[in-house]
Amino acid sequence: MIETLSVSASNDNPTPSTADDDASLGEVIDFVKAYAQQETLGPLKGAGRWLAFGFAGSFALGLGLLFVLLGLLRLLQTEFDSWATTGPWSWAAYLIVFAVTGVLLFLTIKRIQQDSLFKEDK
Repeated sequence: MIETLSVSASNDNPTPSTADDDASLGEVIDFVKAYAQQETLGPLKGAGRWLAFGFAGSFALGLGLLFVLLGLLRLLQTEFDSWATTGPWSWAAYLIVFAVTGVLLFLTIKRIQQDSLFKEDK
C-alpha cells in the first residue's frame, strides 16, 4: 500500500508547529547565545589579560626606575659631598634627578605606539 500526501497549493494557512520546528528554534537560541559569548566574553577576557600584563609591567618598571633614580640621587649626594649637601647648591642634586626623570618620562611616552586593545594588521 502506498501512502501519498497532498500538498495544498496556497500558503494562506500557516502550518502548525512540529517537533522539528521547536528543535530548530532551540538551535537558533543556542547559536545566538554562543555568538554573544564569543563576541563579548572573548574580547573582555583579552582586555583583562592586556590590562593585567600592562599593570604588572608598569608597576615593575616604575619600581625599578624609582630605585635607579634614588640611587642616582644618593650617588650625587655622596660623590659630590661638598656642593650637594651643604651650601647654596644643596638643591642641585634634586634638580638633576628631576631632569633625568623628565627625560625618561618623555622617552617613555614617545615610545608608546599601541593605542587599542586589538592587533592591527600592517
